[in-house]
Amino acid sequence: MPNHSHAQIISVSGGSIFTTVAGSGPPLLLLHGFPQTHLMWRDIAPLLASEFTVICADLRGYGASACPPSTPDHLPYSKRAMAAEMVELMEKFGFSEFMIGGHDRGGRVAYRMALDHPAAIRKLAVLDVVPTSTVWDQADDRFALGFWPWVLLAQAEPLPERLIAGAPEAVIDDALTGWGSSAAVFPPQIREAYVEALRSADHVHAICEEYRAAASVDRQHDVQDQIAGHRIRCPLMVLWSGTGALATWYTNDGGPLALWQQFAGDVVGHSMPGGHFFPEEFPIETAKALAEFFSDAAFSSG
Repeated sequence: MPNHSHAQIISVSGGSIFTTVAGSGPPLLLLHGFPQTHLMWRDIAPLLASEFTVICADLRGYGASACPPSTPDHLPYSKRAMAAEMVELMEKFGFSEFMIGGHDRGGRVAYRMALDHPAAIRKLAVLDVVPTSTVWDQADDRFALGFWPWVLLAQAEPLPERLIAGAPEAVIDDALTGWGSSAAVFPPQIREAYVEALRSADHVHAICEEYRAAASVDRQHDVQDQIAGHRIRCPLMVLWSGTGALATWYTNDGGPLALWQQFAGDVVGHSMPGGHFFPEEFPIETAKALAEFFSDAAFSSG
C-alpha cells in the first residue's frame, strides 16, 4: 500500500482483521478475492484516497486476518458471518454507514452485506461476479474446468487442504496466469505475498471452509432472500472482465446486469478491459469507474 496509508489490526468479535487506511472523506471499504489479499488494491486505493477514506481489509481467513474455528455446517465462513464481521469492523472505525466495493470473493461478502445490513450500505460495487446461487444454478463443464476452486476447495476436508499445502506456488501461478490476466501484472513481491498467505495451514483450511460455505449455506441464503422478496436496496454497480466468463456465459440470460437485476433494482455497470484480475491489470480504469460511481451523489453520515 502507499506510504500515506497505515496498517491497523482491528479486534472484532471473531478475532482480528488486518486493514490499511488511507485518505479522507466518505468511507469506502474495499474487499479482495481469491487468491489475493488487500494488496490487490495497492494501485487503486491511492487514486481513491483523495476523495474517500479508503479501508482495505483482509477477509476472515485470508491474508493477515484471523482464522476463527469453523463448524460442520461451515457457517463461520458463510458470507453472512463474514459480512457481519465487516460491518462490525467499520463500526470500530466509527462508520455506521459506508460504501463498499468487492472483487471476486469480496464481492460476495459485499452483496451479502447489502442484503443483511441495508441501513449500513450506501452504495455497492461488485467486480467480476454474479450471485452465488446463480453461479451454481448455471454451473456446467466450463465452470467446473475454468473455475476449479469452486469445485475443488469445496470438497470435504482434508483433501483440498493437503493439495494446496503441497503446492501453494502452483495454485497462485495457475490463478494469476490462467484467468485471463498476464503474469506480468503481478510483481514478484506481490506474487510471493499471495503464495505466503497459502503457506499457513489455518488460512488454507479457512479458505476451503469459505468455498464449502459458498456451495451450501451461501447458496441457501440467496434462495431464501429471493423467496422472501429481499432485494439489494442501494445503488449497485457491476463491473466485469470483457474477455472473461461473465462476458459470454450468461448471454442467454441477458448478461451480468440482467442477472443482478433479479437481486437489485438500481443496477448499472459495464465490462472492463483485461481478465479476471482487471483491478490489478487496469487499476487506473478501475479506480475511475469506482470513483465516478461512488461520488455521483451526496453522502451523509446521518
